[in-house]
Parts: sequence; C-alpha cells; structure tokens
Amino acid sequence: MGAENSQGNAGCAISVSRVSKYYEMYKKPAHRLFQMVCRGKKQFFEPFWALRDISFELGKGECLGIIGRNGAGKSTLLQIISGTLAPSSGTISINGRVAALLELGSGFNPEFTGRENVLLNAAILGLGQKEIDERFDSIAAFADIGDFIDQPVKNYSSGMTLRLAFSVIAHVDADIMIIDEALAVGDAFFTQKCMRFMRKFMDEHTVIFVSHDISAVNSLCNRVILLEHGRVKQDGDPKDVTETYMKDMYEEKQGASAQPREEPKQEQVDLEAFEYRDMRADLINAGKYRNDIEVFAFNEESASFGKKGITITNAFLLDGQGRPVNWIVGGERVILEARLEARQDICGPIVGFLLRNRYGQHLFGDNTYITYRDRPLIVRKGQRLTARFSFTMPILEKGDYSISIAVAEGTQAENIQHDWKHEALMLQSVASSCQTGMMGIPMRNISLSIDK
Repeated sequence: MGAENSQGNAGCAISVSRVSKYYEMYKKPAHRLFQMVCRGKKQFFEPFWALRDISFELGKGECLGIIGRNGAGKSTLLQIISGTLAPSSGTISINGRVAALLELGSGFNPEFTGRENVLLNAAILGLGQKEIDERFDSIAAFADIGDFIDQPVKNYSSGMTLRLAFSVIAHVDADIMIIDEALAVGDAFFTQKCMRFMRKFMDEHTVIFVSHDISAVNSLCNRVILLEHGRVKQDGDPKDVTETYMKDMYEEKQGASAQPREEPKQEQVDLEAFEYRDMRADLINAGKYRNDIEVFAFNEESASFGKKGITITNAFLLDGQGRPVNWIVGGERVILEARLEARQDICGPIVGFLLRNRYGQHLFGDNTYITYRDRPLIVRKGQRLTARFSFTMPILEKGDYSISIAVAEGTQAENIQHDWKHEALMLQSVASSCQTGMMGIPMRNISLSIDK
C-alpha cells in the first residue's frame, strides 16, 4: 500500500495512517537469489525497520517540524510522503501538489546547465511549458546565481545548488512544501530569504520541515514530531518536543539523567523574608511604553535533566543593589543569581543560563566558563555555590519568557551536564517600547538632523 492523491477532507493536507517501512538485510549475496527463487515461501533476510506504525494528520496552513537523531527515520518518512519511496505498509493521502527539497541536488542532472535543470524540474513538478517560460525570470532572480544559470550544475557550490533548487519549488504553485536539512548549507542571507518565503507560504499552505537547528524549528513550526528508532516518541507543542530532544541528545553523550533522591530538605532562601522592591517606582518618566516585566518565583519543580552531581537549589533576579525583585524594567541593570549545592566532588563547574521566548527561541544567554577557564573551581561534596550574572536587561516584546539555568562540569567543548532546569524562572512582559525584532536594547543616543 502506498501514497495516493485524495481530495478527502478539504481541511486536511496530509493524512499518514500506520505507515511502516523496512529494508531487507542479507548476510550473503546469494541469499538475495534464494529469496527470489523461493518467492516469499521462505525468508532469507532480516528486516530492518526504518519506520514503524507512523500516523498523523496535517491541516492546511500548518507547519510540521520533524526532528530526531541521525537514523531516526526522518528522511525515509519524507521520501514516502513525497512519493519517491513506497511504504512497506500503511497509507498516505495527499490533498494537493507536493514540492520537495530533500537530498541537496536530487533531481538535478549535473551535466545539464542550471537553466536546463530548471526547465526539467519545473516540468516534473507539473508546470506546462508556457508557465515555465512565464516564471523563468522570477526563478532566476530568486536564485540570484548570475551567469552560473547557464553553467553545468556540476560546477556549482552546494550553496548555489540550494539556491536554484529552492527557487524552483518556490515557483511551482505547490500546496505542500517539504524541506529536509538542505537549508543548513545556505548562506545566512539566502536562508533568511527562504524562511520569509515559507512564513508567507504557510498563510494558506502546508510545510513539513526537518532540521537539527532547534531555534529554526521553534521559530517556524506550530507542531513538532520527535522520531526515535523509526517510531513517534512525542508529537505536540514545539517547545515541549524540542526540550525532550535536547535532553535525549545530552543523555546520549553522558548517560541517563540521575533520578531525584529523597533527601532532607536543605535550608532554602525564604523569598518572603526579602523586602521586595518594585523598580518601576524609581523611574521618573513613567509611561505606557515602559518595559515592565513581572518576575515569578523560582520553580523548584520545573522540568530538568542531568547527572545531579551538583544541583540548582534557587534562583533570583536582583536589582542593581543586589535585592531580589518581582518586577524589573527592560533597559535597567539586573543580576541573575543562581544558588547550587554539590552532591559530589566537582572539578570545574560551569553555570549558564538562556533567556527564551514562548516559542522556545534562544534570545541570549551566557555561562561562567571563559571567566574561570584558567582557574577552575574545585567544589567538595556538600559545599554551596552562588553564580551571578550582571547585565542590562534587554527590552522585551509583550509576552511570556523563561530563563533556563544549567550547571555542567568540564570544559565548553567536553562536559557532563549535571542539572539543566527548563523554566527555572518565568517572566511576563506586560508593556513594551520594542517596535521591531524579538527584543530591543537601550539606545545611547538617537538623533535626526538636516545636513547642511
């Protein structure tokens, strides 16, 4: 059973039902011949299951991200959806025209020129000769490879191949666009150009996007599927699914996270014992554009992973005088303080943080490694540490934000993750002067004058 075009539910672009795919693995070349002769009466191969029982539906206007480690089955699934590979079992219904950018340069004849490959691929994707002629100039302009359009594709760099391939699928009136990792080879300017196109495309059409770039997945997708060993491990909100993926990646390198141990509660800092101070009261020029940001108390129960040889016990945001606050103002100096406790001897702890928006995109962060690179601390079991980061708080758009805090042991390149706390602190920006971008920075001076 395989893929089929279906008019079905007008609101459903893709329906994948119990799709599986296996490959026949033979120990000896002769076994292939035996298998052909026996015509299935006896099995001479071991099945390797690339996909097992995959099911989901994707509506029009959605962008589905598919993530997972190498070998998880991502590319196999995309090939089946795009029709270049048949499933071993299950069905796929497609409502509309599919344009896929899978393996970079697939479908291009390296001996043909860029122009010839454009004509060939556009025809394969369903355009008539008149439509191709009408759109060729737009395709060439979008690709922006100049005179190389009349050179053989075998002379192209990977970036030029990407430009031409993406330009073709962007001009064929597709209803569904499938993108697999290819954007990773593009330069920053063209990658952003592709992202802008896909966001506009998603207003009415459907995108399936595969990437190891978690920030790009969180930014673009409104739903993510995590594949593991050919099966769906998690399907849901991009932020939740990518956090699971990050946890899995760390645990693949250093082993499973330690389970929380039942130990007597250590003395915690009582937030109520501090006299909270509203930093807004100090501002003379109060107004509706002031970036007021509410700070919620440290979440001891927030999702976390790691070996737990050293753990994060508390965290605060402090004002410039070192006092914990429950309101801060964008553009003012703040201090992020994290408190930790060692459960074993630790050599060279690294404490860091990430500020993320509600989509899980990383806005900024830092860690202690460079500062203490030449004089790493030795922490004994039972000792407590305090990490402080002093910085000017950017001006945040209205919305919800989180600060993840982590502690590792080792170096920037090689380390053991001991405690990574997602959403250790939650923030809510209730008013803002941020006019563009995801965040703003205080301006030292802005001027406008007429030149003489």
